[in-house]
Amino acid sequence: MRSSKWHALGNSYLVVEPGDERLTPQAVRALCERADGVVEVVSAGEDDVEVTIWNADGSTAEMSGNGTRIAACWLAQRRGLERVRVRVGPREVGARILAGGEAETEVGDVEVRGRESVAGVELVVVSVGNPHAVIVGDPSDVVELGPLLTAHPRFPSGTNVEVARIDAPGQVTARVWERGVGETTASGTGAVAVAAATHGEGEVTVRFPGGLLHVRLADGRAFLVGPAVPME
Repeated sequence: MRSSKWHALGNSYLVVEPGDERLTPQAVRALCERADGVVEVVSAGEDDVEVTIWNADGSTAEMSGNGTRIAACWLAQRRGLERVRVRVGPREVGARILAGGEAETEVGDVEVRGRESVAGVELVVVSVGNPHAVIVGDPSDVVELGPLLTAHPRFPSGTNVEVARIDAPGQVTARVWERGVGETTASGTGAVAVAAATHGEGEVTVRFPGGLLHVRLADGRAFLVGPAVPME
């Protein structure tokens, strides 16, 4: 099994290349002693790649902003390309490689599904191809609210949880509790969810403990700029 380790603002993934057999949840859990998740390459063409995104607990994610950006940069590096496409389930993400180890990805549709009160917590439900619950408050509260909400019965398939503080128009600080993983240093779809819940449209910079992600929202679609860097 050939693999390489990458990170996106400290959120680490192992990129596992195609082998004779597909990964199993048990194998993923063992691999994730070294990473937050796994990007399993199902197939790779000249300028496109199909991947499965695995969480550390052996479950799969419908979508991952950081994982797809890492997959895009992995393929672009191998092929010497500036533009590639990444397929994750039903979504196809276009990516453009930028200078300085960054990439812009067209994440796709984002849907703000409204405000709710869950377990006494006011939150905004957002879909970025995967589920998110965004709370406006003190980002440090994610340590308490993440475990409370990620497996709450309101979210039968689980949810990612972000707690965000609006610092200024277009500027947000957030922390994220990822479903099936726990707290991570950054989340690509989490940045999109936070931007959509707090601003609706326009350009928003989201500061995570690992660094900055830049989101552009227009006509219900999201574009994301951030780094993806090989570690070994």
